[in-house]
Amino acid sequence: MRVALFLTCVNDTLYPDTGRAVVRLLTRLGVDVDFPAGQTCCGQAHYNSGYRHETEPLARRFAEVFGGYEAIVTPSGSCGAMVRELYPRLGERARAEGRGGALAATLAPVVPRTYELTEFLVDVLGVTDVGAWYPHRVTYHPTCHGARGLGLGDRPLRLLRAVRGIDLRELPGAEECCGFGGTFALKNPDVSAAMGADKVRAAESTGAEVLCAGDNSCLTHLGGTAARLRTRLRPVHLAEILASTEAEPLA
Repeated sequence: MRVALFLTCVNDTLYPDTGRAVVRLLTRLGVDVDFPAGQTCCGQAHYNSGYRHETEPLARRFAEVFGGYEAIVTPSGSCGAMVRELYPRLGERARAEGRGGALAATLAPVVPRTYELTEFLVDVLGVTDVGAWYPHRVTYHPTCHGARGLGLGDRPLRLLRAVRGIDLRELPGAEECCGFGGTFALKNPDVSAAMGADKVRAAESTGAEVLCAGDNSCLTHLGGTAARLRTRLRPVHLAEILASTEAEPLA
């Protein structure tokens, strides 16, 4: 199987260790992972800001770069949902505007081949115990795009429960949004900050050391909130926990 890592522009720019963790994890599981250097932004920020036509060249670029792979794995439920949910809408809109079905045909092959990391591990590789070791108290926040957009369900928790040494704490109000929401945080800063504070306080109440999620965008928001509230919570991406073993440094 030809597998590509879609790292996302946020991770590539700010959190490259998450990408390295995905590669270590998948390599340990026997997967040969390629990193197409031509990958760029998926266009989510443009689309969510109302720039639908400006999103199209980025979507075409994604299809061009990743079109030859059997599976495209991303450590981001947010960007994964962009490809799976919104790329088809781009094609439908182009057709409705009388521009034909070329865009839809270009994007169609990559949509079903794009997997959020936990989907790929559980559904494609058929594993929940990835051989990880992480002796910390951890609580898991299911991000909105992963939980609602992709319907990840309990896949992330099944993977975390199999990690050796972990003390997994249930997060009160786990289903509630953290308040980031991309441009929502910019346009509604007070509401966003209040939602983030609620989420961090809930995480802190568990006694966890680590606040885990599958999207670094949400973890950026929560990590900043945790620091401002002077808590000891550390934001850590799920991939970095799953990649940790006794033979490797812990995140």
